[in-house]
Amino acid sequence: MRHRSAVVVSIAVIGALSLTACGSRGEKKGGDGGSANSGSTTVVIGVDAPLTGDLSALGLGIRNSVDLAIKKANESNEVPGVKFEIKALDDTGKPAPGQQNATQLVGDSKVLGVVGPLNSSVAQSMQQIFDDAGLVEVSPANTGVALSQGEKWASGEKKRPFQSYFRTATTDAVQGPFAAQFLYTDAKKTKVFLIDDQKTYGAGLAGTFKGEFTKLGGTLVGEEHVNPDDRDFAAIVTKVKSSGAEAVYYGGEYPAAGPLSLQLKEAGVNIPLMGGDGIQSGDFIKLNPKSQGDYATAVGLPVESLDTAKKFIADYKAGGYKDAYETYGGYSYDSAWAIIQGVKQAVKDNNGKVPDRKAVRDAVQKVTFDGVTGKVSFDEFGDTTNKQLTVYTVKDGKWAVEKSGTFKG
Repeated sequence: MRHRSAVVVSIAVIGALSLTACGSRGEKKGGDGGSANSGSTTVVIGVDAPLTGDLSALGLGIRNSVDLAIKKANESNEVPGVKFEIKALDDTGKPAPGQQNATQLVGDSKVLGVVGPLNSSVAQSMQQIFDDAGLVEVSPANTGVALSQGEKWASGEKKRPFQSYFRTATTDAVQGPFAAQFLYTDAKKTKVFLIDDQKTYGAGLAGTFKGEFTKLGGTLVGEEHVNPDDRDFAAIVTKVKSSGAEAVYYGGEYPAAGPLSLQLKEAGVNIPLMGGDGIQSGDFIKLNPKSQGDYATAVGLPVESLDTAKKFIADYKAGGYKDAYETYGGYSYDSAWAIIQGVKQAVKDNNGKVPDRKAVRDAVQKVTFDGVTGKVSFDEFGDTTNKQLTVYTVKDGKWAVEKSGTFKG
């Protein structure tokens, strides 16, 4: 796995604190409350993602895309008098480091917004900390429904637990059923073996898939849970082989999904494995040279097919980043841009002075703009209003688009 040192994106926080202006010699300092027009005020956008470890391919794409958004905002002087910087912290894909990172970001008074995290389980460990500080958090990747709609969402009792939490990725309430509809209706698979990694993301995704698949008339011929750190799936392979399954649906991420699919194929179980956006990475294919025909859903439409993403793709390439922007690149850029636009509006509402964190949070709720991934805006839960998804399949060693559309529940 690639290892890159952590970088941090911060948006300068100036509330009752005095403000240090960073600019050329002779510029005034904003000790009067922080006028964004009296020099260059540093605002930091934090990033929390797995920058090392098994999920670093996705995390580095998130970090780099935020870095690009910040550079573009500075180049165009998007917020006059404000210079954005990045502060990226590594959570290794685990809740405990994520919680520590949240505390560190809150403690940095220059941080006015955070992009991340990748994992829903990590988000659970961070939300309260950010919310208590009024620090806006925009995830490009979280899909766990309860994060924005509360633990009782499935029963119809939806209640937003944290006003500071937003996301540009759609939820598993949409993604799981969309996958179920594809497998049953399009791929004509009526018997599925269901497996999940017991993590917030994987178990939640498997649960919403199960509900829709059985509702459609499909049969689950087996259900199993694995440890996300497992790489030997011999026992489960035997169960799947004897179950008569026509496909496997896996709720989890590519570090385990790749080896699971490979071991199934090597055992002669030549059926497709399907998962969510957590497996839709180039590293899934690297881990599984026999992944031809496997499926994955991903939030939104393929970035490469969007006219709105052409500039992002060209700018990313020109930026010389060594790591691919991966599945969440466009959503990470849009998450950062939502924070930047929130800062822009809050500065305007505050008579040209950099506002406090809560003002930025409230401004983000109202942002709407044409982003890399299409129209970016948030509903009353902080969820994206974009409900489009894509099914990918592995063809000739690459993920190829199989079907795109809007979930119809």
